[in-house]
Amino acid sequence: MSGKIKSRSAANADSVSGSVSCDERILRDCHQLYVDADSGLISIALSVGVTLLPPRKKITIMLMGNHSAGKSSFINWYVEEHIQRTGVAIETQGFSFVTSGRKRESLTGNATLHLYPHFKPLQEFKGVSEYLSTEVCTSRQKRFSLVTFVDSPGLVDGDMKYPFDVDKAIMWLGELCDLILVFFDPMGQALCKRTLNIVEKLNENHGDRMRFYLSKADEAGGESDRQRVMMQIVQELCKRPGLNKCGFDMPTIYIPNSSKQSRCVNQIDEVCRTVEKTINQTVQTTLNSLEKDCKLIIEAITDTLSNDRQTSVQNGRARCKGCLLALLGFSIPLLLMVLLILGSLSRELLEVVLGDQGTEALSLYLTPMVKVFESMSMEQQLYSHGSLIFLSFIFLLLARFSFRTRATLSGRQKRQLQEKLEYIQEVVKNKKKKLYEEYLRQSVGDQDMDL
Repeated sequence: MSGKIKSRSAANADSVSGSVSCDERILRDCHQLYVDADSGLISIALSVGVTLLPPRKKITIMLMGNHSAGKSSFINWYVEEHIQRTGVAIETQGFSFVTSGRKRESLTGNATLHLYPHFKPLQEFKGVSEYLSTEVCTSRQKRFSLVTFVDSPGLVDGDMKYPFDVDKAIMWLGELCDLILVFFDPMGQALCKRTLNIVEKLNENHGDRMRFYLSKADEAGGESDRQRVMMQIVQELCKRPGLNKCGFDMPTIYIPNSSKQSRCVNQIDEVCRTVEKTINQTVQTTLNSLEKDCKLIIEAITDTLSNDRQTSVQNGRARCKGCLLALLGFSIPLLLMVLLILGSLSRELLEVVLGDQGTEALSLYLTPMVKVFESMSMEQQLYSHGSLIFLSFIFLLLARFSFRTRATLSGRQKRQLQEKLEYIQEVVKNKKKKLYEEYLRQSVGDQDMDL
């Protein structure tokens, strides 16, 4: 590696010329580690009962605000192409996704949901799918290759009818977006109650993702007019308990125009820095999630192999117990049969078969039992024989239940799990370490690296 470490801006400047930036490649490689058909983390995790979700290769940014707030104009400026229609009228009636791709293309609702399967629940909102679209363009300006914009419908008060429940749809999308940009314009619609109501609800759970901007700031008149508009918006926001918080910030932005000079301070670059910061956080979050998921899979595989070993030991104990019970079960009727046979033989015949010493030893052990049986009546003897047979049956029944064992992994399955474990420990974790090094080298020198 070269001794000179490129700065983050220099490292990502390659994206402008059409090559893949470092962050883009890291997100793409992480995503591939999850979805690979043969050795992806998702399929490995499923084999041990763990469900994982693949990381996204781009961040999602939703723009919301009242109509004519400049949302579509901002997207066109960021992309540096005229993708979204702009104008005074309510141009964006539905949700429009804007993303980078190989060629310029416009997708309808059904194709959009195929492209973004995690947005498929939008179909449950009546009327939304008919007002979904995607604009794919080849621009790689700024950090657009790592961004998917969601241009939401312009919000208005009064009797304006939407073809779907726009409030619920925006709330649902807000759950999935990494960043929510709220545009207030100074032209009389900045205090749109519908916008403020949705903003307040989103802020309850996703306040850290929301950023507020006074758009079209160059059209607000002089500095005093602009300050008055800012005060009106801030006062209206502060009336809402959820939005009345310390550290509230609302930069003034407008689309630069070389033919129209303005003395208003333009903080539109703040938006770009916010987008870049979100991308950086997403890369770190993705790498951290990869490490956590690897640990989760390793623990699941280790537990599976450990449980299998314990099951094998328990099965061995169960077989030994079953064998002992079966032996007892068969020994009782066998002993009764031996007693009956030996009891019917004469002492002279036993001496011929067993010899004097064998006969004496057998008599020593059998005489007490024979005397007990001889002292019994016929009915008592039958009862005792029946009891012993029943006891033998109980032993055999217990032996049968003891022989029941739990299923264990085959040798092939254990080898496959061991191979997956080694793959994650030796390949995936090393890959994660290298990706983290590459990410840090964009901003940290070699002398500060201690990985």
